[in-house]
Amino acid sequence: MPRTPCLFEDLPLLRYRLLLSLALPLLLAHLLWGWARGRQSRTGLAERLGGLPSGPSQPLPHTARPVWLHAASNGELTSARPVLDWLVTQGHSLLITTNSATGQDLARNWREAGSLPPGTRIVLAPLDARWVLRRFLRHHRPSALIVIENEIWPNRFALMQEANHPCLMLGARLSEGSARFWQRLSPGNVLAGLTAVSAQEAASEARFLRLGVLATHLLPRINLKTAVVPQNLPPLAPWPADWTRQNTWLAASTHEGEEELILEAFSTALASRPELRLILAPRHPRRAAEITRMITTRGFTLARRSQGEPPSGPVYLADTLGEMGHWYGRSAACFTGASFVPKGGHTPFEPLVYGCALFHGPHFENAREAYERLDACGGARLLPDADALAQAMATLTQPDFRAMSDAARSGLPETDPAYLSGFLTQLAPLIPPPDV
Repeated sequence: MPRTPCLFEDLPLLRYRLLLSLALPLLLAHLLWGWARGRQSRTGLAERLGGLPSGPSQPLPHTARPVWLHAASNGELTSARPVLDWLVTQGHSLLITTNSATGQDLARNWREAGSLPPGTRIVLAPLDARWVLRRFLRHHRPSALIVIENEIWPNRFALMQEANHPCLMLGARLSEGSARFWQRLSPGNVLAGLTAVSAQEAASEARFLRLGVLATHLLPRINLKTAVVPQNLPPLAPWPADWTRQNTWLAASTHEGEEELILEAFSTALASRPELRLILAPRHPRRAAEITRMITTRGFTLARRSQGEPPSGPVYLADTLGEMGHWYGRSAACFTGASFVPKGGHTPFEPLVYGCALFHGPHFENAREAYERLDACGGARLLPDADALAQAMATLTQPDFRAMSDAARSGLPETDPAYLSGFLTQLAPLIPPPDV
């Protein structure tokens, strides 16, 4: 696929750079304030400004030229796992950037567990200022940039294209509001320099075309979150015999305001079904102390994964990152978090891969199309409140869960691994060979 020359001097890009230059002092002040308050480490600050995570400020050796993959945080990074695994099988070294410390922690957990190469470099994403990016590119020397979902950073794209390195957006999602924002901010071909774009769905694809992406640079649509593969994790120590999968519910990636509701529902259901078990896996493990109080206040014996403890009561706090595969694999039913509170809901695809029956609250805007299809075919169920969750926990059993799992597979055929395999094959000619 031919590459469009970098629009380095194009008016829309110059307008974006002018506005960013005006905002940059505020961004730098925010970073320094976070460092002064202990919310940002010295290393994190250096990474945001394009420096190396540790050691002298030296470029990587020529033979370690990596593919740069950027994902905003945990959800996007998890969806990118098949792409990361494929890059490793192709012999590429990796540079992973995220916008969040939790995303960094997730990638580091993968590296420590051996599912990413030990030389994988994991840093916070640099600011989109040219002097920061030039420093970043000089240090890390990436051969290509792969952006997951909806991260639009025109200077990153322009400088990579200026160096004749490909830029790809995969599983790209763009709302109508975001499209209008970019049109107002930088009308014109500000994204025409992208080498290739694969949108999640037709509406996003049309918006990218409107922003200047060339039709010849479109790849087949894909939602990477439908292409989740089971994680290869070290086995857990044996669990108590009364923790059977058929009686275990998982509350996955919960947010503030949800755990109380879920524990209330579980307590109600447990009164009539004492064999029930609950794994509570918060989105942010740093909230573990707060959730611990909720659990112990209800009289449950506390056991925490972060302390290496096996379950010792009917509730288990899975307060770690990078281990969701364990909890999906041990649960017959999964309630997806961020859906009892107005956060838009987490995507349904990962629990479905593990055969979990899927339940969600009324807030599911982030994956509305998928949830509506699943709800319509019986592959998922909307629970409007804690009372409905308690009723489901108290009455549904393994045959119900199996029927829901079977319906979900027929309702979302694009989750077939063969679709992803064919898509990845098309990426190979767009990325330079390893260490070029």
